[in-house]
Order: sequence, then C-alpha cells, then structure tokens
Amino acid sequence: MNDSPEKTARQHRHDETVRITVIGAVVDFLLAVVKIVVGFLAHSQSLIADGIHSLSDLVTDAVVLYAARHAHQDADEDHPYGHGRFETIATVALGIALMGLAVGIALDAVYRLVEGEPHALPGTAALVVAGLSVLSKEILYRYTVFVAERHNSPMLKANAWHHRSDALSSVVVLFGVGGAMAGYWYLDGLAAIGVGLMIAKIGWDLAWNAVRELVDTALEPERVEAIRKAILDVDGVISLHILRTRRMGGEALVDVHIQVSPTISVSEGHYVSETVRRRVIAEIDEVTDVMVHIDPEDDEAVPSPPDLPLRSELLARLQHHWQEIEAARQILDVTLHYLEGHIQVVLHLPVDLLTQTSAEVLARQFREAAAPERCVSRVDLCFQ
Repeated sequence: MNDSPEKTARQHRHDETVRITVIGAVVDFLLAVVKIVVGFLAHSQSLIADGIHSLSDLVTDAVVLYAARHAHQDADEDHPYGHGRFETIATVALGIALMGLAVGIALDAVYRLVEGEPHALPGTAALVVAGLSVLSKEILYRYTVFVAERHNSPMLKANAWHHRSDALSSVVVLFGVGGAMAGYWYLDGLAAIGVGLMIAKIGWDLAWNAVRELVDTALEPERVEAIRKAILDVDGVISLHILRTRRMGGEALVDVHIQVSPTISVSEGHYVSETVRRRVIAEIDEVTDVMVHIDPEDDEAVPSPPDLPLRSELLARLQHHWQEIEAARQILDVTLHYLEGHIQVVLHLPVDLLTQTSAEVLARQFREAAAPERCVSRVDLCFQ
C-alpha cells in the first residue's frame, strides 16, 4: 500500500532534519576539538570559550535528533494533534542551553580580566582556527536555514542560529585575538564576554518564541489575514468569525466559524466547509488542519437560546396542536430552521391538497394552531 502524500512529506522532512543535524554534529565535534586544543596551545581564552560553545552544540544536536524522532510521528490516541510540540519543547531547551552557556563564558572571561594581564598572549594559530570556524559555521548555518525554511521547522531554525552564533562568536574571537597579538591583551577577554552576550540574546529569542507557541499564541497578523482572505474567497461563505490560529512545531492549526445561507442543505453546508478546509491548507503553507464550524447566522450577534426543543419534541407538540387539521395527516416532510432565537417551520405537503382548499387557508390553519408554541416564529407551506 502506498503511503499518503502527507506521510511521505513528513518522512522526507524527518530524513532531511536528521541528515543536516548529523552533518552539523560532525562539524561541531571537529571544530570543538581543534578550538580547545589550539586555544590552550596558543593561549587564547576567547578561542577556548568558542570551542566550548562548539562542544555544547553536540548536546543540542542530540536534543534535535531526539525531538525529530518523536515530532514526525503520526498522530495517535494519546496525541491526536500529532507530536509537533516535541519540536517546540526542544527549541525551548536549545534557547535555555544557549543562555546558560553564555553566562558561563561571560563569568569566566570577567574573572580572567580581573586577574590582570596574562603571561602569554594568543598566537597566530588561534587566528587561523577562528577564521576557519567562521567559514565552516556560516556555510553550515546557511545550509540548515535552507532546510528549515523548506520544511518550516522552528526547531531547525533554532539549531541553525546555534551555528550562526558560533560563526559570529568566532568573528569576535578574530578581533579579540588580533587585538591581543597587537598588544591589547584585554581584548581577548572582552571578546569572550562579547561572545557570551551574543549567545545569550539568541538563546532568549529562541526560547521566548517557543514559549509563546506553547501558550498557543496566534500566527502573525499577516498570516491570519491571508487565512481570512482564503476563507472568504470560497463560494458560499457569507462571513466568518471566531478565527483562531496556533502553531504546533513547524505546522499551524486553524479553527473558524463560517456563516452560510440558512436555507441550503446540510450536505451543501458540509461541502462548503470541506472546500474551506482544503483551500486554506493549499494556500497557507504551514497550515495542516482546519476545523470549520458552520453557522446559519452570526451566533456572536444572535446567540441561540439553549432551551429550544429539538426536532422530535417539537414535532410531537405540533402534531398535538394540528390533530384537528385534516391536511396534517398528509405532511411529507418538515424542515426546521433555528434562526434568531426561534424556530421557523416549513411543512412539505402534496400539491393535490390545493384542489380541496387554497394555500392561504391551509397556511392560516397551521399557523393559528401552532400559536401556543412561543418558540415557533413562523410556519410556511411548500407544495410538491
């Protein structure tokens, strides 16, 4: 049996996430070893800090791999909306890890600055390694962002910025090491503090955006407006209200109430709602599911009373009122419209009845007999 397009796309997304993360992990490991070793040998505090930063990426790469394994699983009984929030939680973890790492780097640099001028200054090897780190991590950042944007994955974007933070920190290291070699020994320590501040800012942004997703913050206003337009463009949709959106990892979910004509059939209303669902999913890339509620009127302006009788109860009461009407025994069908806080009744009768009496007389009989039912606003006849 062939997999569905949705499942195939999900598997492709998972495979690419794993591939780019493993590549990043290998690069992070090699850079971490080289930076730390050369940092010690070349007496560069900022390069050692940068190496620890790269080493921390291995931990976050492991978190991404773990989250990717779970986030791309199909929905199940325990997770009916899927497992996308695993990505969100992983993004929060990445942000917190970055902020913790930043604090450690900055505190260590401050401590060394307080100690005074070191006995040995950074060597040329530190400068070369920092330049190599900038180049390799920038390439890795761009590749990861490309994959993240193609699959709309906040988790991969977070990991991409982890790579970018390493590249930016290496740029700062370049200036710090170069300045220290020129005789300004404190620039290496200040560069380490600068690296820490940059990492902290990136970590905060990532964690904060992920937390906003966990509390079901709506999509950006322009995306919500695009969803609104896609819905209103569907033939049969009169208006919409209670449009709600939220993110689930790299995906988005939408709930909406649409108003349709109260006189269309249930099947037509259902088809309009399905058209809305398909249209939004097709036009808005990140949306994977749309829950559509059909309204025959704006229920925000005219809420339906909770105590109106349902069909079986109402018809039993009406049949009691109509028992003296001969035509009531020939009712073919009854259509009920629950509108404006009342019930409109449409009786379907055989056209042969019109040979015995007029439509006006029959309508008056049914309406007068139904008058005790305050919930009924009108009674109309339809002959067929």
